[in-house]
Amino acid sequence: MTDLHARGAATGSQDRSRPRFILPALSLTQVTSWGVVYYAFPVLNPAITADTGWPVAASTAAFSAALLVSALAGIPIGRILDARGPRAVMTIGSVLGVISVLGAAFAPTLPAFTAAWLLAGVAMAATFYQPAFAAVTRWWGQDRVRALTIVTLAGGLASTVFAPLTATLAEHLSWRATYLVLAAILAVITIPAHALALQAPWPPAPPPPAHQAGPASGRVAGSRTFLLLASAFTLSAFAMYAVVIALVPLLTERGASTTAAAWALGLGGAGQTLGRTLYAALARRTNVTVRTAALITAGGATTAALAVVPGPIVLLTALAIAAGMVRGNLTLLQATAVPDRWGAAHYGRLSGLLTAPSTIAAALAPFAGAALAAPLGGYSRLFILLAGISVLAAVLALGTNPSGKRR
Repeated sequence: MTDLHARGAATGSQDRSRPRFILPALSLTQVTSWGVVYYAFPVLNPAITADTGWPVAASTAAFSAALLVSALAGIPIGRILDARGPRAVMTIGSVLGVISVLGAAFAPTLPAFTAAWLLAGVAMAATFYQPAFAAVTRWWGQDRVRALTIVTLAGGLASTVFAPLTATLAEHLSWRATYLVLAAILAVITIPAHALALQAPWPPAPPPPAHQAGPASGRVAGSRTFLLLASAFTLSAFAMYAVVIALVPLLTERGASTTAAAWALGLGGAGQTLGRTLYAALARRTNVTVRTAALITAGGATTAALAVVPGPIVLLTALAIAAGMVRGNLTLLQATAVPDRWGAAHYGRLSGLLTAPSTIAAALAPFAGAALAAPLGGYSRLFILLAGISVLAAVLALGTNPSGKRR
């Protein structure tokens, strides 16, 4: 009976081992953290550069630097999550997030603004999806897909909620005052939610699956399978995020108005939410290797379709929605990649190592895509190249089953 209880606690199969309000709390904090720390910036950046005279490239580089810091900080933060759980990590991360937003609001110079964003990168690593995924994976165990889906569905609403909220505030306030209001929202919601909702004892790490008995995290991280998976996710992330940023100029290149292109981009974001509702059914019907390769291939197929279909805008918008649905599934695919292959014992560290290069690729993709479009001869040819990168990623993904068994 004791062994049975221990296993239940380790896997999260018993409700008593879970914080009571973890899903509503994490859903709310993901919306707020992403909305304030991430999605407010592209809305406010035109006002920031107009008011300060800082070059757009310089302010955007500060934001991209935060993403790079987030990728690197995620590795040691993952180790702490494995050992101690998410409460302290996510609470301190929320405090750092508030300080970084306040630092950006009060920054008198571009170096000070950049420093605030470097701190924001640490806050991102401690509050965004990765620590939330680590918490849900340990507490929910074999039921993790349903819980992860709920959290990512909520997180997908961050831009829907905070982009218009930020724009409305900016119509009546300066960009600095807008950031002050957003910092207050971030503080009031995320700090107490993380401190109070994540109080339950951190369950012991579950044993690895029987056919993967005893792999040390260091051996896993250095294995051929892990390196192939990291490479596949990195290439896929580069292509995916380059497509997101380049979609509007691609559509305007085809003759669409900026408003119509923006609608296509926004509806693609809604497609992400729809796609995530389908992942659980997909996971039940496919093994992990086939699922990984198929979803990355689907991303490449939608990118290729956007490259070659000339119109009309309604059809291109439908393709943007389909691409968004694939992106939504890829988020959950990455969240479950480690436990599906190696168990959840070292989820935080392995997930940090796995996502670091893809986060860096996501940070560099917008600049690389814009730089490549002109020499390639336009955005259509850029999308063809990005589709090819996705195909290469899918080929690498075929080698990512560590056991050689169907799972």
